[in-house]
Amino acid sequence: MSITRFSIKSIDAERFSSRGKPKKNVRIDHNSSITKIKHITKDSFDIYFRFTAGYSGMGRIELEGSLEIQDAPTDLAEKWRSDNKLPNEIANKVHSAIIQNCIPQAVLISREIKLPPPIPMPKVNVPGKGKKKKPQRGMEVA
Repeated sequence: MSITRFSIKSIDAERFSSRGKPKKNVRIDHNSSITKIKHITKDSFDIYFRFTAGYSGMGRIELEGSLEIQDAPTDLAEKWRSDNKLPNEIANKVHSAIIQNCIPQAVLISREIKLPPPIPMPKVNVPGKGKKKKPQRGMEVA
């Protein structure tokens, strides 16, 4: 199975709270879901999706689109319609592609509506005065 096309068709973003005091410990939940599967040819399908980044009470970012997969089982759409599940191998690839393509877009959108980026930011720890820096082990790179 391979993914041959990915497109975003709809972007919806909303900030619920006014831009005042920043909230601490904002929880950001990501969710990708498949909304429809359409048979194109013998072994290719359009898979429609919705990706949501929800900010606990602060706002949300929602992207909708589709991707095309090839070399998939011919009964994929029927199986999905019957129990709303994809085979694990296909589901892993599809949801990974959705997240890998939507997270960077959500980061750009979050910047525009003044929400934190929907990815964990690295923590910087600079040792203060009087604190000794622990020696690092490993290869030295100049």
